[in-house]
Amino acid sequence: MDLDATPPGEGTQAPTLTTALDGLTRQQLAELNYVMGRWGDSADPTITAAVQLYVWWVADAPTFASRGGDPHFFGLIPDGSRDQVTANLAMMREAAPRDAVIDPSINISVAMVEQYRGTVTVQGAPASLTGKVTLTGGTFEDGTTQKILGAGDYPVIGTPPPGAPEYRIGASITTDAVGYGAGVDLFYTPGAQRILGTATFAPLTATAESPAIPLDFQPVIETQVSSKFVQAGTPFTDQLTVTVTKHSWITVNGSPVPVLAEGTLYGPFDAQPAEANAPPGGAPVLGTESLTLTHPGAYVSPGTLVAPSSGFYTWVWSIDKQKQGENVKYLTDSFTDRFGHVAETSVAPFQPEAVSKANERLVKPGDAVTDTITVSSTNGAWLKQNGAPIPVIFEGTAYQVPGTLPPVQGGEIPEDAAPVGSVQVVTEGPGTYTSPAVTLPDAGFVTWVWEVRKSSQPEWVRPFLAADWRDDYGINVETHSVRWPISITSEVREYNVHKSGRAFDRITVTGFPDNHPDFTGDGYWGPDAKELTHTVYGPFATDTELTSDLPLEDAPVLTTVTTPAKNGVYDIGYTDEDAIRPAKPGYYVIVTSFEGDDRVHPFVSSPTDIWERFFVPGPEQPVSVVTQAQESAFVGDPFSDTALVQGTDIPKGAYLMFRAYGLQPPADAPVCEVPFFASAKVPVTQAGHYRSGETTVKKPGNVYWVETLYDQDGKVIAAGKCGAPGETTVVAERPPGTPPTPPVPQPPLPKPPTSLAETGSDGWMSFVWGGIAAALLATGGTLWFGRKLALYRERNGYVREEDTGIDDLMNE
Repeated sequence: MDLDATPPGEGTQAPTLTTALDGLTRQQLAELNYVMGRWGDSADPTITAAVQLYVWWVADAPTFASRGGDPHFFGLIPDGSRDQVTANLAMMREAAPRDAVIDPSINISVAMVEQYRGTVTVQGAPASLTGKVTLTGGTFEDGTTQKILGAGDYPVIGTPPPGAPEYRIGASITTDAVGYGAGVDLFYTPGAQRILGTATFAPLTATAESPAIPLDFQPVIETQVSSKFVQAGTPFTDQLTVTVTKHSWITVNGSPVPVLAEGTLYGPFDAQPAEANAPPGGAPVLGTESLTLTHPGAYVSPGTLVAPSSGFYTWVWSIDKQKQGENVKYLTDSFTDRFGHVAETSVAPFQPEAVSKANERLVKPGDAVTDTITVSSTNGAWLKQNGAPIPVIFEGTAYQVPGTLPPVQGGEIPEDAAPVGSVQVVTEGPGTYTSPAVTLPDAGFVTWVWEVRKSSQPEWVRPFLAADWRDDYGINVETHSVRWPISITSEVREYNVHKSGRAFDRITVTGFPDNHPDFTGDGYWGPDAKELTHTVYGPFATDTELTSDLPLEDAPVLTTVTTPAKNGVYDIGYTDEDAIRPAKPGYYVIVTSFEGDDRVHPFVSSPTDIWERFFVPGPEQPVSVVTQAQESAFVGDPFSDTALVQGTDIPKGAYLMFRAYGLQPPADAPVCEVPFFASAKVPVTQAGHYRSGETTVKKPGNVYWVETLYDQDGKVIAAGKCGAPGETTVVAERPPGTPPTPPVPQPPLPKPPTSLAETGSDGWMSFVWGGIAAALLATGGTLWFGRKLALYRERNGYVREEDTGIDDLMNE
């Protein structure tokens, strides 16, 4: 500082900050401080030389001037550096008055734009002043809390403590302000020149803090149902996950702010409802539940709502800010979940069931039957998926009821109930469906049982079904009566019956249930019919009137006889009560009928049955032949043909021959060229029935019979026609396991009444039994040897009447 003083040596004292020096003004001190602080530590000697000249020029101005001022001192500068030193000095002399600051200062302030955003403002004198800014309760935009800043506005972001109900953002700035201020550091050495240095003023500082910023937070709720499928009657529960999307859960006086949340369970719907911001108008509401939330995390709803019926049920959770009481100020806003989230929807499965009714109440063996089922969900709506009702497979089984009586309704299926057939119906929503057909092969009662089994459904359907289901066994409207087809074979004892004589008939009845006609009905199924009716129609002028389409209601009736409607062998015509007494010549036929009931099919025998005809001769009857072949047989079983020879003038020595042709496909026209069977000559001595004898075949097909009646010279008296009605035997393959039909033994015929001679000529009435044979031989009364007197006839084979001896007949 001092040009004329000696250089300092040892003993220099520590620097002292001084703000008054040798009468220098505060401005001069500020300028000295500025130049030394700005350039004093430079490593460039052209700068530090200029600083030294500036200090002498200001602090020791009289001496500097007395030495000759700038010209003198400039001349001391080496030539190579002079220009640079003088230029630097000129720059300092210009800058110091302009930039030096007598009293430097720094200021900082915090202003909030909203809860979490604000601005820190730095102001300094000089304006170029910079300092280290430190934030509390907030950060700069880059996340830092400290920066070196000059004057300006700087965005800050609030970072309140977790759970705080309010907070402040604080800011502080510190700067050393080197080279600013009216003062210098003075180094003093006794007896030597003084040394000046940049003033060591204390750092400049400033602090600021925002006003208290009240805080709020925003809890939100996401949910997932505890179980996708909830059985009807089971509580619904929902799993809640609570998070905070603004700030954090606020704590007041050490306790978290409680938040009331409400869950509304909408439903039932028959399908997954569409997702939307709000429920549709009129959406059904099952109920609501409340939860008090005190922290982020997992919650489970109380489970007070129970599934009343099938359907889709979906939760909507909400937080109503206005329902939070004194804590309303801590919530940012209300919250409401979206409607129809799949994850927030539970399904109460539906229970498909069916009510069925058999479509054919009364059927016969071999009929194909169906069942009508009306299906619905019994616990609520039939649910839908992708807009369509969920398909459900119903399985129906038709069971043959054990025994012959209607089934007893019950929940269990008897062990001996045999399944006849099973069907499936794929239902596509509530409605009425008809099952596939099931063929019922056997007589008796057949009842349907319907069920829904989850295991039979497609895998994706199973969870939507509440449980397996099966209806009762034996429901009357679900039951068919496969009515028993009765079989009646009968044979009049004589073909020729004289006028005012008597006819006798043996009727063999099979096919009735063993306990028929004892069933008295049960309120749904009617009682058994009690009787068979045997009506004797006639007389007819010719046998050609006895056709299958004979209008019986208009036909003449001789008499009517009834027998019990049960299996057995019945002989009619033997008592006064059931006597058959034809009074006029002509043809007669006995037709047996059964009106039918709920267990047995109606039956009417055919007027074409030649075994049920008899004839009362008139003065003269032309010779004719009517045949009736066995209708059907199995391959390998014997079958035959029967001829009825009629007429009053059968020539002596006449005989019959039977020929069988085939086998032919049923669809082909009959062809009778070369017979595969020809009977022996069957002598014909009188009107009556004659059998061909039996034959068999080894494959199926149609067999066509042709009978021919010859006189003793071989001249044809009467001949059948190939393919004539009643002259075809249909041979079929035997079903596996079907045994040959055994012959049915017949009981012996009852004893004729004492007026037996009434069946012959009227003059026989006076003969006693001991003379019957002689009378017959003497009068040529071979009528008694008619086919109807063959006592050894059996169900599947008959002894020809010409082979029946008089001894056998008389013994009978």
